[in-house]
Amino acid sequence: MKSTALYKVEDNDLFLIDGNLQDRKYILKIKEMPDEGKPREKLLKYGPGALSLQELVAVVLGTGTVKEDVLEMSGRVLKEYGERSLASHIDPKVMAKDLDIPLIKAVTIAATAELGRRFFEKNNMAPAVIRTARDVHQYVRDMHNLSKEHLRGIYLNTHQKVIHDEVISIGTLNSNIIHPREVFKPAIEFGAAAIILVHNHPSGSVKPSKADIEITKQLINAGKLIGISLVDHVIVSGEKFASIEASY
Repeated sequence: MKSTALYKVEDNDLFLIDGNLQDRKYILKIKEMPDEGKPREKLLKYGPGALSLQELVAVVLGTGTVKEDVLEMSGRVLKEYGERSLASHIDPKVMAKDLDIPLIKAVTIAATAELGRRFFEKNNMAPAVIRTARDVHQYVRDMHNLSKEHLRGIYLNTHQKVIHDEVISIGTLNSNIIHPREVFKPAIEFGAAAIILVHNHPSGSVKPSKADIEITKQLINAGKLIGISLVDHVIVSGEKFASIEASY
């Protein structure tokens, strides 16, 4: 399958990058900022639209810890987890462990993300339509420069419209941790006709590894058994992308 080939959806009735922060820059602490530069005061004066994503997360978190100022924490959380992963995780215990943050802060993030999802769903916005690997690359722009490898499932109906989208795992892709049930459970739950998998390569290369190809083959075969097609598995990195389906 070429990267520009149209997906056909039929109705059928992980390298773990070192998590240690590199080139860590000094971040001005809240108490050292002038009042107009503090996230809460800035929001009150100019409105939430004036705040960066890091500042908004800092407002949600409220305070930092003994080890970490709240702005430093919010910046690290976004860098290590990614915007989409942060918004899609619903298990605060997993989030707290992965991000090394207090459980109460993970609970706050999960609740805020759920509010956002519910408000968004009520806006009746038209769902995205994905027909090619290029469409996938554009759809997952938030994954292009993540520092850790994420595996994400995009679930389509028979008209190739996105009906669900979630991060399945973070870390090295291998058959020991990527089980078909994690991939196909959301498809069954949301009545999807097809799945597109996508994961990022922080290394900058979009060449699929042997494990990438093997996992893709296993999931295609699993999909055939239950009648839900895996139509592609796309690797993204920056402005580059490649379809694993086109690699074998």
